[in-house]
Amino acid sequence: MLQDLAAAGSHPLADTAARYVGLLPLLPLAGFLVNGALSLMPAYKAGPADPSTAGHGHEASAHAGDARAGDAHAVTHGDEHGAVGDDHHVVARHKYAGVASVVGPLVLALSFGLAVMIWLAMAGAGEMTTPYVQTFFDWMVTGDLKISWAFQLDQLSMIMVLVITGVGTLIHIFSIGYMRDDPGYPRFFAYLNLFVAFMLVLVLGASYLVLFVGWEGVGLCSYLLIGFWFSEKANADAGKKAFIVNRIGDFGFLIAMFLLFANLGTLDFTSVAAAAPTLGYNSALVTTICLFFFLGCAGKSAQLPLYVWLPDAMAGPTPVSALIHAATMVTAGVYLIARSGVLFAMSPTACITVAVVGTLTALFAATIGLKQWDIKKVLAYSTISQLGYMFMGVGTGAYAAGMFHLITHAFFKALLFLGSGSVIYAMHAAYHHTGSHEDAQDMRNMGGLRKYMPVTFVLMWIATLAIAGVPPFSGFFSKDGILSAVFARAQHGALSEATWLGMPGSAVLYALYGLGLVTAFLTAIYMTRMMLYTFHGPNRTGEAEQAHLHEAPWSMTGPLVVLGVLSAVGGWLNLPVAIPLGPIGVLEKWLEPVVGAATVAVGGAVGEEVTNTEYGLIGAAVAIAILGIVVAVVKLRPAALVPKRDATPSHGFEQVLEDKYYVDEVYDDTIIKPLVSGSRNILWTGIDRGIIDSLFVNGSAVLARGVGWVGSQLQSGETGAYAWAIAIGALAVLGAFTFR
Repeated sequence: MLQDLAAAGSHPLADTAARYVGLLPLLPLAGFLVNGALSLMPAYKAGPADPSTAGHGHEASAHAGDARAGDAHAVTHGDEHGAVGDDHHVVARHKYAGVASVVGPLVLALSFGLAVMIWLAMAGAGEMTTPYVQTFFDWMVTGDLKISWAFQLDQLSMIMVLVITGVGTLIHIFSIGYMRDDPGYPRFFAYLNLFVAFMLVLVLGASYLVLFVGWEGVGLCSYLLIGFWFSEKANADAGKKAFIVNRIGDFGFLIAMFLLFANLGTLDFTSVAAAAPTLGYNSALVTTICLFFFLGCAGKSAQLPLYVWLPDAMAGPTPVSALIHAATMVTAGVYLIARSGVLFAMSPTACITVAVVGTLTALFAATIGLKQWDIKKVLAYSTISQLGYMFMGVGTGAYAAGMFHLITHAFFKALLFLGSGSVIYAMHAAYHHTGSHEDAQDMRNMGGLRKYMPVTFVLMWIATLAIAGVPPFSGFFSKDGILSAVFARAQHGALSEATWLGMPGSAVLYALYGLGLVTAFLTAIYMTRMMLYTFHGPNRTGEAEQAHLHEAPWSMTGPLVVLGVLSAVGGWLNLPVAIPLGPIGVLEKWLEPVVGAATVAVGGAVGEEVTNTEYGLIGAAVAIAILGIVVAVVKLRPAALVPKRDATPSHGFEQVLEDKYYVDEVYDDTIIKPLVSGSRNILWTGIDRGIIDSLFVNGSAVLARGVGWVGSQLQSGETGAYAWAIAIGALAVLGAFTFR
């Protein structure tokens, strides 16, 4: 029976829709079970009542083989590592595709509807200063460890739930058209539903341990979805890479939890917040805990040096990329730091470290995005860069600004990925009609698509202007909020008075602000480059293919329209005081009960008066964004671009950027190859084969054969010899007892 940690009827949400918070993840979990069963049913063939009946076993095996062959066929057309992109036109639809098309999106839509009801109840409850915690059962009770399976509803978790279920529903609807002919269609929706279910557990968990269950769950689902077309080795390797790199970060998360429990005796968020002061302000202990938490964030949210898995995640279908990059997994690290704001506020060293790593990641990824040709790879590095901005925000204690950018990024990045999916869909359809095997994801094979895909063209430009930071689109407000907060923290607050690696905190923050502006400039350039090469200039797809280029079905275009509206007006969620175009700081006021104290502890109280400096910061951000777009338009010549097959190799620094600074190659040479070589030569050849197999397994066999040989020599079959042996043995026994 459910137990409410708040006294019955005492919490404002006790008698509202919040009572059904447990259904939020259970609905997509039910979708996973249904779609998972649908994916297995075609491969199942009941055996005959009479086992002697011929043919049935062969028929079942053949049917299962057909299903496997269908999946394998789909693999060869994978988004990133396949030949030419997703194949939507080769195989017949899955037998249960219709049911999966209803169940998959419906459970998400129901979860989103429930989330809206809970949000309305929370908004109508007035100022809610304490979280609503609902305990379902005692999970781990042993010694001093007492962990309950409990969900916590507060303003922070509510925002995350709305983003996950809302954007997730749109991605599910888009997937109906995008994946419609894939033979693994129900399996895809099963994984997608499970992914969202675990993400909801992550943001609703009332303790670090429950959060960690969702944290690990989304890691598992990323492995399943990135390697969805697993028969292609490159796709399977990409899934394994994501899983392994995340395990490195998760080690840090575990150490942080161990340290918290060892010193505070609890892992519940409310209890940790109450007991946190006992850790000591800016002590080595609290800094260590925060840095280990950030190691987990770096893995999950793809920050230096653990970002390498995210670009390879493009091996999965495009809706997977949209879900991972926009609404779920990669935002988990930002959420964790915001949730742990009370701890990070006690460690200026950890805060500055988070901001520095985030800023460097943002700049590093932005430079790589300048020279990528795969449309999804451009967006992948864009995500890494924008996540860096979010960590810049939460690292400087601007938790509301960081979360604001998380929300707007979910809007425009989901739109960009799904828009690129529509482009890939159209490109592959055209190539399929002509039998061409050109790369459907390479921008050098695109160009001039605005003529054939006008709706996608307009919507993706909205998202591009948003991510570039052009007003009045959403990304301008959220990115400007982060940059302004960094500049303000450099002038006053705990971080400006601290030191980092011997450097004054104020100097470090001013440098971060400057690097943030440079990153914004590069963002405007590479995003404009992507749009120019994809939609402008002459078409490079091919004359025969042009007749088959067209807009995607409305099941795919419809979600883009919704995301386009959100990308355009989402900035009104948190207007700054300097831009009074509507209600001021709505999101900041909403999150104040959760992160307000930590924000003040890091950055100090913020005045209400607008200064000329603030107007100057806004003007600089706008100028940088417009300058980046202008530079790209002036310098780039889409008309001079040639298709991929005719392109000449890059040289010099362009080649370095195209090959992503050779980071993967460095990891391969310094870590992976030595590890594999050591495993092969020492663990396998030396220990497994040399000691275990040769000494223990084969040695025991030799010993057994030797003992058997000795025994065989003693068994001669001569009665006289046996009699002499008995007599001698008897005399030996008698002698032993006689001459003691």
